[in-house]
Amino acid sequence: MPKKITTKNPYNQNKLNEYDFHNEKQVESILSLSENVFYDWRTKPIKDRAKLLENLIIILKDNIDDYANLITAEMGKPISQSKSEIEKCIWLCNFYKENAQRFLSDEMIDTEAEESFISYDPLGTILAIMPWNYPFWQVMRFAVPTLTAGNTALLKHALNVTGCALIIEDAFEKAGYPKGCFQTILINHDVIEDVIADERVKAVSLTGSEKAGKSVAKIAGKHLKKCVLELGGNNACVVLEDADLNKYLDVIINARMQNTGQSCIAAKRFIVEESIYEEFLEKFTSKIKALKEGDPNDKDTDITILARTYLAETLKNQVSDSIAKGANIHYGNSQKNAYYQPTVITEVKPGMPVFDEETFGPVAAITKVSDKGEAFKLLANSRFGLGTMIFTENKKYIKERIFEIPDGALFVNEMVKSDPRLPFGGTKASGYGRELSKEGILEFVNAKTVYLK
Repeated sequence: MPKKITTKNPYNQNKLNEYDFHNEKQVESILSLSENVFYDWRTKPIKDRAKLLENLIIILKDNIDDYANLITAEMGKPISQSKSEIEKCIWLCNFYKENAQRFLSDEMIDTEAEESFISYDPLGTILAIMPWNYPFWQVMRFAVPTLTAGNTALLKHALNVTGCALIIEDAFEKAGYPKGCFQTILINHDVIEDVIADERVKAVSLTGSEKAGKSVAKIAGKHLKKCVLELGGNNACVVLEDADLNKYLDVIINARMQNTGQSCIAAKRFIVEESIYEEFLEKFTSKIKALKEGDPNDKDTDITILARTYLAETLKNQVSDSIAKGANIHYGNSQKNAYYQPTVITEVKPGMPVFDEETFGPVAAITKVSDKGEAFKLLANSRFGLGTMIFTENKKYIKERIFEIPDGALFVNEMVKSDPRLPFGGTKASGYGRELSKEGILEFVNAKTVYLK
């Protein structure tokens, strides 16, 4: 294992910074502080905890350029999208500032008792294991509701965004959260099991790969600890014959290419009715070709490099294996180091990697179907269950068939996206549990029955 964490700019490979891993003594100190702070933090009125979000909003607004530049430097996101990520964190804070009191208030239940209700009590220290692709948003959507519910939080972030991990901790402290309420823990994967097993850690939230999810779920299960898993996806984007391409094509492009395609909820399988197929393919490809590629620091850049070279190599292998099984490259498929050209691949069928697996990059796999029935059959033909998007003018038809879509989300005439107001999470190999909305803030509380007679 490396002795230090070294972060590099994936666009130019320049070294950014070097950090020491936390040693055993430091990890113990972090765990101890988190537990000790919890006992006081949980006694704070909900309105006081929520009020701190006003300070956090100010910190995010005042530092939006610095935070966005750090995101882009560490993982290569186009700078305009990095700024949008911080703006979304501000939206999240506003949402819970306005709604946390209502979500967490005792719920009165009418029984034979003089008084009976549900008390939503915090659990303690919650460990978050987070990925690099949305280094602020993924953390904030866990931390804001979890802390506001009265828990304390530990963050084990992806090592390539260590700078983001530490600056998020700094943001919470500057906003007035007690020191130790939110802490970044700099450890490698070989230490994770010991941290999860520690009796001071009460639950785990992981956003990451299916492999990582299975590993964490196994450890958490062994120690009887709850976990929320937000894992991979290969979302279907279904384009029915009555879809308004002129109105929604930019949304469809963004659904695949945002963050250079590095998103679990990106559209990855495009299922298109044959009567509109040729028109869709022509217009879709034309839009792909028009995307501006280049330096992620250029505010006009749409597509840039992937966060790591191995991601591009993995994508290349998935595409090559699919071609060997009969798929056809319609456009693109050039790869060099961490760069992968936006690619359109057609004649895709089940059994090909670009249909069956998660493709984490700018590759659009397109399948032609004869009718709506075949489209619905194929969209559900997946090990994953994160989300489905359907483009059509016949919303009545879709509403009658919602039960046929086994995913955590269905978006009609819009890309699948996370929204603070709505629960977010998947089914099947995409994990379980929910983030955001009321459901998210109640994941890490004890719904305690109180009966007074």
